[in-house]
Amino acid sequence: MGGLGHSVASAITALATTNVRVVSVGPGAHTPWSLPGGLPEATWINLTSGIPRWVTRYSWLRWRNGQLVFLPDSHIGNAAARELRPLRPRSCYLFTQVALETLKWAHQEGIPAVLDNPNGHIRNFREVYDRESDRWCGKHFHGHPTGAMVERVEEEYKLASHIRVYSEWGKASMIRFGIPASKIQVVRQAINLDRFHPPARSAPAEGPLRICYAGSLDLRKGFAYLFEAIRAVGVKRVHLRILGATGDRDCARLFRTISAGIQMQVAPGDAIPAYQESELLVLPTLEDGLPFVLVEAMACGLPVITTAEAGAAECVRQGESGWIVPAGQVDPLAAAIEDALGKRRDLKAMGMQARRDVEQYAGPARLRELSDWFYSRTTAESAH
Repeated sequence: MGGLGHSVASAITALATTNVRVVSVGPGAHTPWSLPGGLPEATWINLTSGIPRWVTRYSWLRWRNGQLVFLPDSHIGNAAARELRPLRPRSCYLFTQVALETLKWAHQEGIPAVLDNPNGHIRNFREVYDRESDRWCGKHFHGHPTGAMVERVEEEYKLASHIRVYSEWGKASMIRFGIPASKIQVVRQAINLDRFHPPARSAPAEGPLRICYAGSLDLRKGFAYLFEAIRAVGVKRVHLRILGATGDRDCARLFRTISAGIQMQVAPGDAIPAYQESELLVLPTLEDGLPFVLVEAMACGLPVITTAEAGAAECVRQGESGWIVPAGQVDPLAAAIEDALGKRRDLKAMGMQARRDVEQYAGPARLRELSDWFYSRTTAESAH
């Protein structure tokens, strides 16, 4: 689901293009595929049945979302390791949070293992939540990642032979918290440029500016700053379309409070119509290794406003395909929206520039890049 689901799909697609047997182990095998060509040639082992029902059912864990992530991920990690040991793979491509048990075994057996880390360092991830929960909710953060998850993921970093990140921002975050630069490789993501494309005809630029926000209503995504910025610009001048879930109970409560009076529409389901009917995507994220929605919107011909803490901001041309603003600040975000209002007739041309740029940044060549890098690194390590 979401960005992680796309990350898994693209990794399996990339690795299965070579003349090797790929075994995919994890929950949700045979879910809808986000890249062209359908399911790649792979052996699918579905682990959903291995998660104890008490972990996933409605229980006391609804009050502790961090535990609701940590416990299933730990169970998936153990189950995956049990499935993989008898197969004796020559190499492993693993996703952070569920990789620890396989990494321990692979490390002991001398099997090369690459860790996919979609965001920045887990400690940065946690620090953002701690700070924002105190600011907006006035309380200690109890969600994901818990202290136990931070320890788990940091052990994964130590055991992995190589760590893949999606952007230079992601690499810098890892280095800042002590991971050796020699262990980290930036390999960018691919998206389906056939599926995400500009509309055949754009709606006229009239009435309130049509802004799209895509992502969960989550503190890390910075949604509260967007609502405050819209209020600063003037609620009658903007119409907001929201794609995403409401987040945890604290975020749902914050959303109800902070959205009062703002013209908006919640648009669940397929994101493409919302992208194609909007004039601008705003993603004021505080910590994100890519994010996918940014490049999806650009592929659909939308200029974007995002922050310097979004990895894919490296794809945005300031003033030409969008705006990059400091994270966690209302005034610069409001100023960018105001600038977009003033350049409203230019937004379509900016969106076409965004499309051209993202064709290079997240095109199909990224899949080959991942495949070549993974097999060259793991083959070289096996030879030693």
